[in-house]
Amino acid sequence: MRTIRRQGRASLLRARLTAAGLVLVSTAALGISTSATSSADTGDEKKQKDQEVVQMQDALEGTSTELVQAYQAWQATAAKVPAAQADLAQAQTAETGATQHNNDVAAKLAVAQANQARAVEAMATTRKQLEDTQATLDNFAADMFQGGGGSQLSVALGATSADDFATRVVLADTVSSLTTAALHDLQTSRAEGSAQQAYLTAVSAEILDLKQQAEAALSRAAAARAAAVRAKAELDALVAQQAAHAQQVEAKKVEEQARLVAAQAEQAQLQALLVEQARKAAAAEAARAAAAAAARQVYSPPTGGSGFLSQPANAPITSEFGQRFHPILLIMKLHTGTDFGVPCGTPVFATADGTVISAGPGGGDGNRVVIDHGIVSGVDLVTTYNHLSSFAVTGGAVKRGQLIAYSGNTGYSTGCHLHFETLENGTFVNPRKWI
Repeated sequence: MRTIRRQGRASLLRARLTAAGLVLVSTAALGISTSATSSADTGDEKKQKDQEVVQMQDALEGTSTELVQAYQAWQATAAKVPAAQADLAQAQTAETGATQHNNDVAAKLAVAQANQARAVEAMATTRKQLEDTQATLDNFAADMFQGGGGSQLSVALGATSADDFATRVVLADTVSSLTTAALHDLQTSRAEGSAQQAYLTAVSAEILDLKQQAEAALSRAAAARAAAVRAKAELDALVAQQAAHAQQVEAKKVEEQARLVAAQAEQAQLQALLVEQARKAAAAEAARAAAAAAARQVYSPPTGGSGFLSQPANAPITSEFGQRFHPILLIMKLHTGTDFGVPCGTPVFATADGTVISAGPGGGDGNRVVIDHGIVSGVDLVTTYNHLSSFAVTGGAVKRGQLIAYSGNTGYSTGCHLHFETLENGTFVNPRKWI
């Protein structure tokens, strides 16, 4: 039965969060962490997460659905912020890297283009040198042809005197040396021209490759910049959404505080009624005791776990009486009764003979039955049965074990269960004392 109640509450909360487009997230205040179960989760982890959901529901018992949804939305948005910040940082890093790569390629392209320009200039100079050297050789050849040409010997034999002979030999040697030098320069210039042409071809190929790299780098840089802009916009939107949810939570907290004040006033009114009822019952009991002590059955206080009251439903206790810390309002709040883990529609029975004081709506307690059991062990004992779906009785006397209602999820409840309370002279006490 405890498992049924947990599953029922977990299903209800998940359904509410799904309808609102939310997920339950971890909070330092609650010490709770829930997320979608991955294929690597173990059975123990699944049980632990289910238990955390139940703990969250118990902590929020009696809280309005609107505040719970606003709180969950705020927490869900807060959980997304770190991932969005990481995405932005990653996008900005990618943008910086892409921009730097684009700059590096651009610098290499500029160097290659400068080298190409120098190579073209050097080739022009070499071509001019080739043309000048070729012209020199052409002039030598023309002079030789026009002057009759011939060897040094023929030049010498054509001399008219010894001085003319010596002059002719020197001139012939000079022409031969100049011709040889011109031919050497021509060969050197041609070799330089070939090397420069090969270098220019290589540089041109490098420039073509670098231009392609530059286009790709520029495209990547633009894409990275666009991704960074989108990531920044998404983060800004998430932060704005988180701020809006936070404002909504604060507004709902104010409403919840007002509702709690109203509920406390209603509770105080009921307690005052019961105190007066207890006073009257005590006076009547005292009179009856004085008149017919022998006819009155006296009940002893519950001891050893076998108490005056029987259980109100065939189910285990899933949440105890006592003070609780409210994770949203950040206050200690008394859980005024004991919860029994039952599905909606489970029969609820009177725990002892008594008189139905009221049966109807009870504010945050939902549909409620209140039964006065009279003076028991010196106190006026009253029991309440809360969050009911429907009533089997609405007034009059009831007997122990009589069907009085059916469990439900009305009022401020996070799932199907029975909230059972005991009051002594109008003051809430732990039901375990009497069960």
